[in-house]
Amino acid sequence: MASCDDVEKNTAFAQKNSADYPILSDPDKTTANAYGVLMMVGYPNRWTFYIDGAGKIAYIDKSVSAISAGDDIAARLAALGTPKRE
Repeated sequence: MASCDDVEKNTAFAQKNSADYPILSDPDKTTANAYGVLMMVGYPNRWTFYIDGAGKIAYIDKSVSAISAGDDIAARLAALGTPKRE
């Protein structure tokens, strides 16, 4: 996950939500700009990038819903043939 929030805010988010995944803090928006997700007003779009084992972008979901994101990600990973971790 990447966020334009600072490390402190992302750490608080991770602790509050028991996140067990890394969060990239990008407060200067360098990464967001490189991925082309910044809107004209300077806020990032909520897009999901699926990056394959070779480091190439396999799919970009530009219609992310916070409500169904977990299920949507699982379905897309399955569609991309990503093996499940046990």
